[in-house]
Amino acid sequence: MSAQDQIRELVQSNDVVLFMKGEKLTPQCGFSSKVAGILNYLGVDYKDVNVLADAEIRQGIKDFSDWPTIPQLYVKGEFVGGCDIAIEMTLSGELDTLLESNGVAFDKDAAEKIRQANS
Repeated sequence: MSAQDQIRELVQSNDVVLFMKGEKLTPQCGFSSKVAGILNYLGVDYKDVNVLADAEIRQGIKDFSDWPTIPQLYVKGEFVGGCDIAIEMTLSGELDTLLESNGVAFDKDAAEKIRQANS
């Protein structure tokens, strides 16, 4: 199976996928750590994909999304963005709306605490 096929399968078979450097509990870069931290704090059930473990996946995800950087967040098969976009969406409440509209469970109180702490 090609890297593109593997990536397509991952984003289609999981509600939320984070392509990141490291794993959800042991991120290996600051940007990946921030996005994983948001998802972990919100209690989102997500699939983490360590791009450092596979060079073909690491390059393949950049080609798949036409986005040059990692991490990359997907919700219900759709590319959401990288670290800055995930942070902005969290602080604006857009991430809440995206998760809710796609039936993805998360802790709404935790989302509000993030916004309060950053206002």
